[in-house]
Amino acid sequence: MAGGVKKPVNIFKLKDLGEPAGAFNWRLWFAVVSFALLGAARGIDEGLISGSFNSKDFQETIHYDSYSSVEQANIKANVSAMVQIGSVGGALIAFLICDRIGRIWATRVLCTLWAVGIVIFMIGGVNGNLGAIYAGRFICGLGVGQTPVVGPVYIAEIAPAAVRGLCSCMFTGAVYIGIVLAYFTNYGCHLNLPDDSHNQWLVPTSLHIMMSGIIFILSFFQSESPRYLVKEGRPDEAARVLGRLRQQPADGEYIVHQITEIQAALDHELEATKGVGFLGKVKELILVPSNLYRLYMSSMVQVLSQWSGAGSITLYAPDLFKIMGIVGKAGRSSRHRCLRLSVKLHSRLVTLAALLLSSIVIRPKSALLLIRYYSFRSLAMIYVAAFPHQDSPARCRRGLCSPPRATRVLLAAPLP
Repeated sequence: MAGGVKKPVNIFKLKDLGEPAGAFNWRLWFAVVSFALLGAARGIDEGLISGSFNSKDFQETIHYDSYSSVEQANIKANVSAMVQIGSVGGALIAFLICDRIGRIWATRVLCTLWAVGIVIFMIGGVNGNLGAIYAGRFICGLGVGQTPVVGPVYIAEIAPAAVRGLCSCMFTGAVYIGIVLAYFTNYGCHLNLPDDSHNQWLVPTSLHIMMSGIIFILSFFQSESPRYLVKEGRPDEAARVLGRLRQQPADGEYIVHQITEIQAALDHELEATKGVGFLGKVKELILVPSNLYRLYMSSMVQVLSQWSGAGSITLYAPDLFKIMGIVGKAGRSSRHRCLRLSVKLHSRLVTLAALLLSSIVIRPKSALLLIRYYSFRSLAMIYVAAFPHQDSPARCRRGLCSPPRATRVLLAAPLP
């Protein structure tokens, strides 16, 4: 599990990677998918919250119209952003929880926080209690924020080195599966449930509880990470777990070699960090050219991804499309919901292309291509902001608004 292949991997020819027969089996893929589903947590929240907040019943329950326009904007921003705020704390404590109690129990803890936070949010929403709404969203964020740490760490530690990138991409793909599920759930509930019913926003919101429950249950069918077990001084158990994942005998040459490499990597890590404080680690990160390059690549991908507007469009899609002149009939905004689905489904093609790039093209080159793509997407979003649609209100009320140029630009620059 230490080291890795030196050449690009063709994901369509996994049998030619030098792994023993049976290494790519259903147990491995089941474990990868079980933890990749953690990525859906963020996608579900980003896709659901706008529909829930814009529900007529939800706004009436919290007396939204009684506030000034400034207060309304603040309330909407606070409700939407509270999960992101909680996610910061969740991400910061996730690695501590992983190292203390293991990846499996860390998953159960985050699923519990995720579900409990949503329950508090739903109860607060039904009773019109803004404080409970904020608290529930924040607690939910503490759970959701741990998913980008726990999921990829576990996947990277159980996947063969040759397909580690491919398996990690499944986590990212689950983010967009969550978004699409959320959009279709919102769309179906707005079409089939009355506007004055709590169910119009409670039913979509319950998707959080369903997904967290599924992942919680799936965690009982998985074994702890071999790397964590070796770190805890349980190499025999780690060998049994790894042998089960690879369908190899625990005392076979392949498994023994893998466990030896894990132990050697952990020993090297302990030796390298012995007596080095926090400032020493920061100095090593910045002054060592190879580490600085990794920091640059990872930071630029994340910064450009956020600054190019992906999160804001997902969270504020109804308001954005309204500004662009796309409104629905009878207050249901069906047309802009369909457009949201089109934008996100278009984005899935870009995600598939990124997966292929990361597996077939050399990864630094694919990362540079991704950075360039985010730059192009930022320009597209600037165009959307600079040229909003100016169709007549009368035409929009009759549902006759024509697709603006900015809409076509938005479709041309999807949000992976």
